[in-house]
Amino acid sequence: MSRVTPRVLRGFRDYLPQKMIPRQRMLNAIESTFQRFGFVPLMTPALEYLEILTGKYGDEGENLLYRFQDQGGRDVALRYDLTVPLARVVAQHNTALPWRRYQIAPVWRAEKPQRGRFREFVQCDADIIGASEMCADAELVQLACELLESLDVKQYVVRLNNRKVLSGLMEKIGVATGKDERSVCQTIDKLPKIKEEKTRELLRTENGLDEQQVQTIFDLLSLTGKTESVLGQLREMFPDGVGALGVAELSEVFAIAKATGANSRVELDLSIARGLDYYTGTIYETFLSDLPSIGAVMGGGRYDGLIGVFKGAEIPALGISLGIDRLLEALIELNVLEEKLSITNVLVSVFGADTAGYAGRIARELRRANLACELYAGYTKIGKQFRYADRRAMRWVVVAGTDEAAREEVTVKDLASGEQQTVAFAELVSHLKSASAE
Repeated sequence: MSRVTPRVLRGFRDYLPQKMIPRQRMLNAIESTFQRFGFVPLMTPALEYLEILTGKYGDEGENLLYRFQDQGGRDVALRYDLTVPLARVVAQHNTALPWRRYQIAPVWRAEKPQRGRFREFVQCDADIIGASEMCADAELVQLACELLESLDVKQYVVRLNNRKVLSGLMEKIGVATGKDERSVCQTIDKLPKIKEEKTRELLRTENGLDEQQVQTIFDLLSLTGKTESVLGQLREMFPDGVGALGVAELSEVFAIAKATGANSRVELDLSIARGLDYYTGTIYETFLSDLPSIGAVMGGGRYDGLIGVFKGAEIPALGISLGIDRLLEALIELNVLEEKLSITNVLVSVFGADTAGYAGRIARELRRANLACELYAGYTKIGKQFRYADRRAMRWVVVAGTDEAAREEVTVKDLASGEQQTVAFAELVSHLKSASAE
């Protein structure tokens, strides 16, 4: 067999243990929080019929679909996100509403690879289907707060807007409803990355707006101050129509957030636009105050029209999505999570075939007591086993040699302090639990 060069496709990557260990711990905390809020798990196929995915993301998203014909000549595509497959599931299976679901799974986008952007990445979504009232929107705001606090993040802000306010603005400046409006919103969504001057330029050159239209947009985006004050100005700007409805929805969400105590974490930000076509109401993005340059680590909103594309009747829906990779890097940088090569703190050494059974018995006892441990895989010098444990940042090595086996004892070495202690086999579990608590 000829030799094959080991490599991965551009835009794809391997997740080695030092990244997977903190990543899995983060996902475990996130999943636990979803479940505390009553969300149930869902899994959908990686492949969908092409027609299921097309026409939902706008031109930019459409161009990033991985699409091809399978062996049966069917036009298929890898899922671009988890929201459109969810809409298909709801329409196909007649799920009892309202329904809360979460999904943690990879998605694929054929975009140009660059730092922080990959062609395969994991999305982590939670959605509420069948709820039109703003208490559901406020619930997802509360969820965003609880997700970060479950990860020991204390400094963050959830920034809210409403696409109806932006629709009211488009109506005010004479931009047609539909594709033109969505295109302008996609340009506004780029503001945090490309800044005001470049955004103004794109609004003129790519969206065809005149200087007065562009200025009216930035008059709205520049409204700042206390939430109630800005909402008051918006009510004057939009006395009726779709814009007024958006202001009313924002006011209700903020009122509920205040009553639940989440208002200190929530800000009104009229520049939040969310680039995808399907958003229809509340939209939000979440930022870490200690790392503002990293961008949004969570985002989402209401997409009341999407499921109707499949079902023929409009069903209200809203959701939130976490940027897993971006959030992981941020938590590592903030020292909330640490990279590790091992998920255990205990190595049980093995001297040879004559003591392997005793070592295995020790490992079984620790695991039964819910103490994760690793049994060294092989017979080698004890020094090498100590170096192995040290490289993986384990704290303890349990030495189980011939003499220890004969006396039903073990020697426990603490690699952090260098101290070691002889302990009876029957007392090993309590000894390690006590040492762990110190």
